[in-house]
Amino acid sequence: MWDRFLRACRREPVDATPVWFMRQAGRYMAEYRAIREKHTLLQICRQPEIACEVTLQPVRALGVDAAILFADILLPLEPMGSPFEFAAGEGPVFDHPVRTAADVAALRVIDPEESLGHVLAAIRMIRRELDGKTPLIGFAGAPFTLASYLVEGGKSAHYAKTKQMMYGEPELWNALMTKLAEVVRRYLRAQVTAGAQAVQLFDSWIGALSPTDYREFILPHVSHILQDVAQTGVPVIHFGTGTATLLELQKEAGGTVIGVDWRTPLGGARRLLGTEVAVQGNLDPLLLFAPRPLLERRVVEVLEAAGPAPGHIFNLGHGILPETSPDSVRFVADVVHERSRR
Repeated sequence: MWDRFLRACRREPVDATPVWFMRQAGRYMAEYRAIREKHTLLQICRQPEIACEVTLQPVRALGVDAAILFADILLPLEPMGSPFEFAAGEGPVFDHPVRTAADVAALRVIDPEESLGHVLAAIRMIRRELDGKTPLIGFAGAPFTLASYLVEGGKSAHYAKTKQMMYGEPELWNALMTKLAEVVRRYLRAQVTAGAQAVQLFDSWIGALSPTDYREFILPHVSHILQDVAQTGVPVIHFGTGTATLLELQKEAGGTVIGVDWRTPLGGARRLLGTEVAVQGNLDPLLLFAPRPLLERRVVEVLEAAGPAPGHIFNLGHGILPETSPDSVRFVADVVHERSRR
């Protein structure tokens, strides 16, 4: 059933639980490492033919029920006027962090077709390769997560500078978030137009905030994106990590599917969220390193926690780690399909 994933997003009956993995294309695969020997990550993202090939690698190898576009959540930031590079062992580094009113004013609200046309070209190419076989997921980073990189100048443990702007300069924060939200809204819309059959909003670091802060500083901007993209008719997955206290607010902000990380029991999340949304998750990515009997038991526990009602997409609680064995990933996909068919 090629549309198993899309049916589950819509909470329709399926023959087996669909499964895909965040970061299912990447460094844990030998095929990807061979490409990375010749190209940087950003070079791959900027060349549609290579991005297409990398997107398809796990679909061929793993038996997953959805492909996810190979790209990076930070791609819109460079054309907005904030270039970055990936430093070895450090992740993204911004030479000029965005911290003043002048910095925010200088950021451009871009047209995705003009500034990110290579990403949209990759989507069109992938759809031609996959059409009628496997659905394609597009994605973008959420405003808070993007802002955290912009303001901190890279990765952060505590988001101190980001929160200082949020608390101390709320008007400046609102101006930054307004620009980021509009860019993300346009970008996801453009991905759908190019052929993405579902999209995911990654709010990877939103768990650093309290529910009070989320409602005041985040929810209006995320709603601006998700309520609009939902009008395209494609499923919208709303994902964050560390979100046990934020799930109901995320549902309020929008999304056809709410992603649940491994810290939150999936059964409890389903009861909390109700029957109006599907759920995605939520195996701990580190369990892919566990002995097979334990790994299989934990996969089955996730399936049992999801319950018999339609509307569960199996995934990890965050992305696959680079050291993961592809055999373990394939094993999980097989177990999900086999046990849920029963």
